[in-house]
Amino acid sequence: MSLLASCLLAAVAPTPAQAAERPVPQSEPAPGAPTRIALWPSGKVPGESTFATVPNVIERSRDSALPDRYIDNVSAPYLVAYRPARPNGTALLVIPGGGYQRIVLDKEGTALVPAFVEQAGVTLFVLRYRLPAGRADRQAALADAQRAMRVIRAGAAKWQLDPQRVGVIGFSAGGHVAARLSNGYATALPGIGDATDALSARPDFALLLYPVIDMGRHAHSGSRTRLLGERPTPALEQQYSMQAQVSVQTPPTFLVHAQDDAVVSVHNSLLYYQALLAAGVPTEMHLFAHGAHGFGVRLPTGAPAAQWPALALRWMQGQGQGAEKTP
Repeated sequence: MSLLASCLLAAVAPTPAQAAERPVPQSEPAPGAPTRIALWPSGKVPGESTFATVPNVIERSRDSALPDRYIDNVSAPYLVAYRPARPNGTALLVIPGGGYQRIVLDKEGTALVPAFVEQAGVTLFVLRYRLPAGRADRQAALADAQRAMRVIRAGAAKWQLDPQRVGVIGFSAGGHVAARLSNGYATALPGIGDATDALSARPDFALLLYPVIDMGRHAHSGSRTRLLGERPTPALEQQYSMQAQVSVQTPPTFLVHAQDDAVVSVHNSLLYYQALLAAGVPTEMHLFAHGAHGFGVRLPTGAPAAQWPALALRWMQGQGQGAEKTP
């Protein structure tokens, strides 16, 4: 059985009479399981109630071979780890998308396991982060991403990782969170003052797939509204437009987008790429004519955009991130 198969419980295919969406809470690792890593001690999530909400885990696929779960209502954020049999020392914090409304767990999470974990030896940590709904604090997702990077570095020896080879990969709105982390890793946010909080949250490199970047003219309206509200001020739009936050300290970045993306305009990646170039940040961008939005790794084998995992792994290797298994 593959690592991917062992990480997901088999889902019973619904009958035609059943709704396409159905709760599957049992498909998540139970609290305390080795693959489930809490970001903060129980009841000590900064800004949250002592009593955590119960997340909703919903399956949208009728095909058990192609799961398509999402999660929301997360108040006690955590990571789910996917470890290779022979770790090469490189780790990726995976931040899936979902328009700041939900977090997609499979198309932009577990589906990465064959290429990145099983074939390349990269250790993946998929983040369940806090969403803006019901919160006045717009920085909750960034706080979770910062803490996740620190938790991964804190456990580097245990997981056979090099703490200087920890990157981030973000998709769609998760790409916005990853870009916020790339530029705001040092932003002072509430913590708990433990040794983990003292570690660096800067990604060593970043991979952004069809990312939400701009909060102005080229914004994904749903992400902007959920994060910034119905009528954000120009100053707020500027603050959360990641092309305006790039600096020489932004980590090397790999960008992928499809020109026919009708959900998140390709201009988001173009604006970020131009900002990275202007700041002198090492960057590589791949634009594909076709792919639309949210393709993850589920593209026909012959589709040009299906090459992106191999291109990303090769780029990571070029950055000294050891994208291939060690002998």
